[in-house]
Amino acid sequence: MIARERAGCRPATESNPIRRCGVVAAALLLAAGLASACTPSPADSIDYAVDGTLSTYNTNTVAGAASAGPQAFARVLTGFNYHGPDGQIVGDHDFGTISVVGRQPLVLDYEVNANAVYSDGKPITCDDLVLAWASQSGRFATFDAASRAGYSDIASVDCTPGQKKARVSFAPDRGFVDFAQLFSATSMMPSHVIADQLGLGDGGVTKAILDNDGPAVERIAQVWNTGWTLKPDLDLKKFPSSGPYKLDSVTEDGAVVLVANDKWWGAEPVTERVTVWPRGADIQERVNQGAYDVVDVATGSSGTLNLPDDYVRTDAPSAGIQQLIFAPKGAMAAPPARRALALCTPRDVIARNAEVPIANSRLNPATEDAYSAAEGTGDAGPFVAANADAARAALEAKPLTVRIGYQSPNARLAAAVGAIAKACAPAGITVEEAASDSVGPLSLRNNEIDVLIASTGGAAGSGSTGSSAMDAYQFHTGNGNNLPRYSNPQIDRIVSAMAITNDPKEQARLLAEGGPVLWADMPTLPLYRQQRTVLTSKKMFAVSNNPTRWGAGWNMDRWVLDQ
Repeated sequence: MIARERAGCRPATESNPIRRCGVVAAALLLAAGLASACTPSPADSIDYAVDGTLSTYNTNTVAGAASAGPQAFARVLTGFNYHGPDGQIVGDHDFGTISVVGRQPLVLDYEVNANAVYSDGKPITCDDLVLAWASQSGRFATFDAASRAGYSDIASVDCTPGQKKARVSFAPDRGFVDFAQLFSATSMMPSHVIADQLGLGDGGVTKAILDNDGPAVERIAQVWNTGWTLKPDLDLKKFPSSGPYKLDSVTEDGAVVLVANDKWWGAEPVTERVTVWPRGADIQERVNQGAYDVVDVATGSSGTLNLPDDYVRTDAPSAGIQQLIFAPKGAMAAPPARRALALCTPRDVIARNAEVPIANSRLNPATEDAYSAAEGTGDAGPFVAANADAARAALEAKPLTVRIGYQSPNARLAAAVGAIAKACAPAGITVEEAASDSVGPLSLRNNEIDVLIASTGGAAGSGSTGSSAMDAYQFHTGNGNNLPRYSNPQIDRIVSAMAITNDPKEQARLLAEGGPVLWADMPTLPLYRQQRTVLTSKKMFAVSNNPTRWGAGWNMDRWVLDQ
């Protein structure tokens, strides 16, 4: 019954407003069930290759959200909801329930499942919601959170330490429309681990946060920021799971080994072990060898993948936008330099090579809908084809050297940098490629590169939450994944307003107002919608694309490999 509930399609109600998953998910899980019924002994191990690195267990930090961690840990660190195959929000009743208590202001009651415990036996409690809110709300500057979208609108989280219930009250007139995105899979970290490490005692993290104890919160933030780094010699006691899988080990080459969590209170995972591999240069070779059962990467990032006869390929658009993200200091700190590089960037060529249309959206990136054109397609006109003369004029004929970085290996982005270098050379702009397997959001912060080519939030993968309102916070002042450190009061107001309205006319008006501003200020230059490629062995069942940063791993506990 629990497994069917997780895959089911029950309608939303006032007490349970979370949209249930669709027919696709139900069909996928039915396929898994049939496979299980027809296969007396499915394989006990699956190998899964993902985008980017697996650097941290905490996927809510700036680096963590941009990593492949969400793909790996969607069924390790669970929450009240998760993202289904179309990126839609699905209520996870194994974890708990959400009830709407009030609308004006928005008040929600959260209740964690009475049987819910971490893999170390410690109960999952409202203390974990308090930590998620404090760390991602922007109330405490010491947390290096990727985004404060939604959490910053919460006025209070009423929690008695150690209890299963919490009342979440939003500020007046800040009824966050996409509240179902909050406290979802991978968003909540085990607060008791921090309490134990710092000697704060049971409920100590909640007490420090609600008492606004600055020194204690600073210590909590330091652990939250860096205490869950993934490395081969890690202490597993600090990495308990709240899902059907738990962390078993990290290999010398950066792969994460997950095994069935014997403390999980829901339906047991179909496969005992899943090894999640960071993407490397040898994907084609390993696919040829049959070493990977599932591959979930950005299309073209591994070059032209030749598909062996025993594999199936599925391509689909993500909710993330591949883009140039400009550094807040150095050569690209000022808008004239950014506009110059944008003017000579051949977006038409780059998009054509990716076999997709040019993307012009910044504030409405997660979906392609009727609003997209409102963002100022006309303002994008000068930035379609390379114009070296216009770029030179924007720089007043002064030479410029630009370090463009991306996470390698990535054949598609290497070609994009080459196209930019060729097109911008006549404008007096020298492009230096600065690629490595460690390049990411922090490379911009540390002034190691001038431009990062990546998807939403600096991710190698999709990077998207699946919500345009939340993704738009990458341009809000002070947001962690606002990598250019862009600040414009008009854009802040627009982004903030988008988060609390679902009126189509108002959404279109806000996008039309914000588009021209962003084209003028140029904090980023959108290129195209990142496409996703999922390769699966023909013996795999129940694997599907997902446009969000959680990728195909959203239901890995239902995956079946027929031996």
